[in-house]
Amino acid sequence: MALQRSQLEQLRQRLEQDKAAVERELEANGHYGLTESMRDMTGELSPIDNHPADLGSEMFERGKDIALLENKELHLYRIDAALQAMDAGTYGVCRTCGRDIPFERLEALPDALYCAEHAPRQQMSSNRPVEEQFLNPPFGRTSMDEQDSYNGFDGEDAWQIVESWGDSSSPAYSENNEATDYDHVGIEADELDGYVEPFESFVASDITGRHTYIVRNRRYDHYLDADEGDHGLEPDIAPEDEENR
Repeated sequence: MALQRSQLEQLRQRLEQDKAAVERELEANGHYGLTESMRDMTGELSPIDNHPADLGSEMFERGKDIALLENKELHLYRIDAALQAMDAGTYGVCRTCGRDIPFERLEALPDALYCAEHAPRQQMSSNRPVEEQFLNPPFGRTSMDEQDSYNGFDGEDAWQIVESWGDSSSPAYSENNEATDYDHVGIEADELDGYVEPFESFVASDITGRHTYIVRNRRYDHYLDADEGDHGLEPDIAPEDEENR
């Protein structure tokens, strides 16, 4: 059903009022502050000073202002397009299917040029940054623990080296549920460096390799407490060695 003359006049008045309001808003706030340079905003001779965090905040605000400005400019563009359609006599007709746009929709969105079914803004863009192709999967992509064919240095090992110098974690938030101090909050903090199997940390041999013996250290006690070993299989230890262990 075509729009009546009174309805068109009502909608034109709405569009002109909205256009004037947006233009006043942009003029009053200097296009969301984009008329000023970053140096003017910070009050510094250079935006790179002794407070880089402040520059990060300014960059965030500048990005937000750009997004708000683009949104207002899009609104102005749609208003102008609707006014031009009124002058051309095509207002109120969907540009895609050619059917009449209901007055109720135009009353809610005077700048609508499409029916609800063909409105372009309801289509979500599938465009994603190309960097996301590398970030898939996002976490643990360089950890090779699950691959039996690889036993070399991987991303997890690199992180453990960095983490050994400290991070913001605490025992309360550690992935290790048994962590009671900061020495055990890291990923696999109990992992042995230079060993493949736990028993290698307490099994030793002499320089010839012909004689082996057990070093009864803390790793050894933990190994037995976990029911991994048998005391009966240990060789006899001399009393002096027992005293010095």
